[in-house]
Amino acid sequence: MALAFDEFGRPFIILREQEQKTRLRGLDAQKANISAGKAVARILRSSLGPKGMDKMLQSPDGDVTITNDGATILEQMDVDNQIGKLMVELSRSQDYEIGDGTTGVVVMAGALLEQAEKLLERGIHPIRIAEGYEMATRIAVEHLERVAYKFEFGLNDVEPLVQTCMTTLSSKIVNRCKRSMAEIAVKAVLAVADLGRKDINLNLIKVEGKMPKQIEDAKIAILTCPVEPPKPKTKHKVDIDTVEKFQTLRKQEQKYFDDMVQKCKDVGATLVICQWGFDDEANHLLMHRNLPAVRWAGGVELELIAIATGGRIVPRFQELTPEKLGR
Repeated sequence: MALAFDEFGRPFIILREQEQKTRLRGLDAQKANISAGKAVARILRSSLGPKGMDKMLQSPDGDVTITNDGATILEQMDVDNQIGKLMVELSRSQDYEIGDGTTGVVVMAGALLEQAEKLLERGIHPIRIAEGYEMATRIAVEHLERVAYKFEFGLNDVEPLVQTCMTTLSSKIVNRCKRSMAEIAVKAVLAVADLGRKDINLNLIKVEGKMPKQIEDAKIAILTCPVEPPKPKTKHKVDIDTVEKFQTLRKQEQKYFDDMVQKCKDVGATLVICQWGFDDEANHLLMHRNLPAVRWAGGVELELIAIATGGRIVPRFQELTPEKLGR
């Protein structure tokens, strides 16, 4: 490989033996594309259904995501092949239109491609195969309409909707409390649904953390230290190869949170305002200890709050005292 420049000074690369490389054509190109689609479907296949396994994904920044949602997995994956990108778009459109079945549509598409490959090898033209799939789709839809079970529901009879909602939560992490979660979801949807037009604007539904909206005679701790375990300044790596080590690490992190939250409670604070974000574990503990908190407050806002309430900005938890609280 060599680097050269054109008459305008723009660089371009000369590849050795470029003339010997050929473009895939005909059946070989079709098989290559089908192989890419099958590879994407094969990755998601093991996470399908209520007994499906979760996938652990690591981003280039080192962030780890654990999920079995097809749309999330494909969103995190770096897919180069064009057919693979089409599969990602398929999953994304399913998520946008329905909100469920993102894994199923990709696995189904991979199975159809796999069967199409066998037909191509027998010499059948791709257009004829596509026409056959169109005919099969019409037959499948007609059959579904015949076997479909319709039920009536209303504002006073929501049990059928709750049962339907529970089936979609079976493979999610909240499956232990799927009954209560399904009831919350159904109530939220019915609150904004137009049953006469059979229409709903899901943007009217918001999820918010449960915190008090009003506090009287508040004692405010103004913090510029993050509510999370301390992180080493240098590059670090933690190897966890047993359940016991993971449990030890988790208990250690929880102890950090406990100490931080308890310190705020001990000095008499009834509200925490922090310049940084909270870890999910810290959020849970703050709510559990009845200590409402505001995160991601700007530096200028913190100064104004300190002036208005007579408090002091605290850079470390160890320096937090009752005298430094704002009122």
